[in-house]
Amino acid sequence: MATQLEPHLHADEDAFRSEVQQFLAAHFPAELKGKANALAGVDGPTNETPAQTRWREAVGERGWGTPTWPKEYGGGGLTKAQAKIVEQEFAKVGAYNPIGGMGVMMFGPTLLEYGSEEQKRQHIPPICRGEIRWCQGYSEPNAGSDLANLQTFAEDKGDHYIVNGQKTWTSGGQWADKCFAIVRTDKSDKHRGISFMLIDMDAPGVEVRPITMISGTSPFCETFFDNVKVPKANLVGEEGQGWTIGKRLLQHERTNISGGGRLASMMGRSLGDIAKKYGETDAAGELTDKVLRDRIADFEIRWNSFLLTARRAVEESKAQGGVSEISSVLKKLGTKLSQERSELMIEIRGLQGLGWEGEEFTDGELEAVRGWLFGKATTIYGGSTEIQNNIIAKRVLGMLDHQ
Repeated sequence: MATQLEPHLHADEDAFRSEVQQFLAAHFPAELKGKANALAGVDGPTNETPAQTRWREAVGERGWGTPTWPKEYGGGGLTKAQAKIVEQEFAKVGAYNPIGGMGVMMFGPTLLEYGSEEQKRQHIPPICRGEIRWCQGYSEPNAGSDLANLQTFAEDKGDHYIVNGQKTWTSGGQWADKCFAIVRTDKSDKHRGISFMLIDMDAPGVEVRPITMISGTSPFCETFFDNVKVPKANLVGEEGQGWTIGKRLLQHERTNISGGGRLASMMGRSLGDIAKKYGETDAAGELTDKVLRDRIADFEIRWNSFLLTARRAVEESKAQGGVSEISSVLKKLGTKLSQERSELMIEIRGLQGLGWEGEEFTDGELEAVRGWLFGKATTIYGGSTEIQNNIIAKRVLGMLDHQ
């Protein structure tokens, strides 16, 4: 029976591949070839070019920016095999996915699991069309690694809450339309007193102050809530369920921060190609510095092995119903490898890898230095490496505290 079905299955995939190719030929603007989705980042920009708008709208209409999300909420409703075909065909022509950001990476998958039907129909379609930007209200000045210590309080006022407090490290907060936040609704219980709610960033009483980083950019913000009115309809799940929902969302975040998502797309050119530009090569075009060649080869082997492991782990988790604690393993390893790569790239470029400004440095060289400095935060945000070690020990390895 399986043998009889195979030609039909392959024919369906071939037909779908042809559909994707025709779509790209008709809708992908040539001037965007090889570019990335800057609008999905936390460091701006906020304005689209006409070509970017046309491309986002075309992909959003098909739901192919979120290919496996349910079609009834604006997703593509595709199978994993079809989603892979979309990814492959986009890559062949140098097309990026114009739908992204925290709504896709973190909030959307969480809302699909915990949100009410009304909330899904209200919030998921704009995410699938790339029409809205979300930010995350988690960390506070005294609630970072000990996130459950958060003190931002939502007071029940009958048909709405009044929220007061402060969040920090709000990525992209100055450009976001809405914020998914965990707040305290009960001061008597550290964990069960936390709830998950949605806050409009343009609501009266919301103030955002960008934080300038050592890299020179301001992707993070302080966010203040001063008597902010939040409708009861914006509560996700039940009161007191916020810690459970919030942890689930963090698993999606860690998977995307790691090689299971965002870091994989940040690597760019191979280290070998960069090294050949800055170092001496022999008649065959190979690096003459054999030690450097070995170091680059060693890193590339470990990085690609990690990517394969990450993909397998993510697929296994999805097959079992979604992300899991394995996201902590991916986050711990992926962020460390990305930092190692940035440091090796600085070393490869020598003096050209230490530029901060000036015409003697290319844009790529200056971006690499800022990327290297910004990358120091990756082992801190999304849950520090120390926190991931605790999660791995307790929930992956089954080790318990003995007191």
